[in-house]
Amino acid sequence: MDSHEDEDAKRARSLSSGPPPGHALVGPDQPEAESQPESGPEPWSESGQDSRPGSQPEPHLQTRTRTQPQTQLPLSLPPQSRTEPEPEPEPPHYRQLPPPPAAPPAPPEPRPTGGISALSLPYQVAAALSLAIVGALACVHLGMVFLHVAPSNTVTKQHGKAVDGWIYPEFEQNWKLFAPNPLQQNVAVQVRAEVSRPDGSRRNTDWIDLTAEDGEAIRGNLLPSHVQQNELRRGWDFYLNSHDNEDRPNGRRGRLSESYIRRIVMLRLEAHDLGGPVERIQLRSATRAVKAPEWSDEKTDTRPFHRVLPWWTVTTADLPGGVRNGRPEASR
Repeated sequence: MDSHEDEDAKRARSLSSGPPPGHALVGPDQPEAESQPESGPEPWSESGQDSRPGSQPEPHLQTRTRTQPQTQLPLSLPPQSRTEPEPEPEPPHYRQLPPPPAAPPAPPEPRPTGGISALSLPYQVAAALSLAIVGALACVHLGMVFLHVAPSNTVTKQHGKAVDGWIYPEFEQNWKLFAPNPLQQNVAVQVRAEVSRPDGSRRNTDWIDLTAEDGEAIRGNLLPSHVQQNELRRGWDFYLNSHDNEDRPNGRRGRLSESYIRRIVMLRLEAHDLGGPVERIQLRSATRAVKAPEWSDEKTDTRPFHRVLPWWTVTTADLPGGVRNGRPEASR
């Protein structure tokens, strides 16, 4: 009897502490139940019997009751209530970025299509030298013209011949428009010719006013040529300035002015039908003073004053290209 009571007390103590996790209570006459997954402490009723559905009370425990539940800490926590340490976060893995794509190559600079830069290097050098030479000549020409029209100074006294050789006859400057001695006269250049007739005789033509012909070509012409305006006038001024009052030439410029004015006259006579080849020519100038205005009391003599040059025999040097009205001996 005592051994049964001791055994019952041990069983009660073991039951009060709860079944081990994952095991169910079985009686001495019941077979061991299949193991169940851990799901926490099994429920027990107040009388110490298993309150799970389908469970059978043990016979020797039916009369024993639990008067007060004892609070016992479970030997182990259920799986869902265990606090496991959180795993440490893995350090971020830095993925190496690919290198940026290489910039596309810059397009080639377009070749210049105009100007000196479009030429090859040898032609660029030649063009630069040509421009430098032209610029130097332009500067020299402007300097010579300035010295020619400037008042007499030390430079013109020492290098006057060099300046005149550069200026005459093509670039002569004549400043007669402004004071103190503006031009107050009208000068007309006239010519007459001695021509040979088919019978061998010669005759003299009337005076032909070449200046009047230039005037007629200029009037009504919006764009008169430089030849019509200045060629004859400048040639006559060139002759007067290089000869004395006896019509004697002043050095080489005087002889050059004679040849120049003769060639101009022969070129103008080509447009006239003179009746035969020209053997000789004679020039004269008719100078008239400009009439004073009506409101002026100045008395002006407007009668023409003539300066007659000697006869010149026409030579080959006096015939410009294309002129065929000269005498046969001069044309050959």
